[in-house]
Amino acid sequence: MTDTLSDQPRNLLVGLLRTMSRIRHADQRIRDGISRGELLTSYWPCSGQEAVAAGVAAALRPDDWLVTTYRGLHDQMAKGLPIESILAEMAGRVTGACGGKGGTMHVTDPERGLMLSTGIVGAGIPVAAGLGLAAQLRHGDRVVWVSFGDGAVNTGAFHEGVNLAAVWELPVVFVCQNNGFGEMTPIEHVQRVTRVSDRVTGYGIPGVTVDGNDPVAVHDAAAKAVERARSGRGPTLVECVTYRLWGHYFGDPMAYMPPEELQAARENHPVDAFRARLVQAGVLSGDEADALDRDAAAEVEGAWTAAMAAAPASPESALSDVYATG
Repeated sequence: MTDTLSDQPRNLLVGLLRTMSRIRHADQRIRDGISRGELLTSYWPCSGQEAVAAGVAAALRPDDWLVTTYRGLHDQMAKGLPIESILAEMAGRVTGACGGKGGTMHVTDPERGLMLSTGIVGAGIPVAAGLGLAAQLRHGDRVVWVSFGDGAVNTGAFHEGVNLAAVWELPVVFVCQNNGFGEMTPIEHVQRVTRVSDRVTGYGIPGVTVDGNDPVAVHDAAAKAVERARSGRGPTLVECVTYRLWGHYFGDPMAYMPPEELQAARENHPVDAFRARLVQAGVLSGDEADALDRDAAAEVEGAWTAAMAAAPASPESALSDVYATG
């Protein structure tokens, strides 16, 4: 197969790798921090899904909206949230995106377009439809990106939200990050069709399936979906087939994951694979790629240090920001 990287702008390709590297180092630092007792929190690793977030985010504008899940670190970072504000939020610090009161599951930053991170499977999909309606009523061209896993496709919220968006032609891009497991259940145990994208055929909207480990393929599919939504032609579902390299939660014994399959996926990590492609294609030299990765690691470590040094959220702040006052 001929690699078509020459068809893509260099700044896009390098930007994709930079985003993926930053996400990988942040995910690793969080897992290391929990293991060392530096951070006490629950965490849902996104390792292996870096290419999905990087590819979709690169097809969007900064003023577009995002709705994501508890496994949302990669989406949040790709959308442009500062790493320090995410880490500080997870650690319950005042410098966190929500002042340390949202925790790992509920990071939000409306000023940067992150409207919701939710711990309820599928619950963000109707919210995204509502945001799409708001965008439509304002007569602008803002697009809503809603991210969810394959497990969410079996909830009523998915079908209701997709149907509503289809009927009203709302500017929503539904992105299913199909990592093969709804929590601990293999996808083939819960649906008869092979592809999640086939499940939206009955709603009369396009559904496409792409290699979720290839950020260029993700970007190209997302760009088409975004253009369709922005031009007023309604939603698209983009299914990104990937693999979760750690368990449903950090500390999950992963007994349900075939060891050989997991090992093969880890040996072909999307970040490493994309780096190799860029070097082979002459987009970056090996030294340039190494420097990019070192910079990403240093950025994450600096953000970690700053986040952990910040003051904890005070008990008195628990009742603020609960009700709108004006």
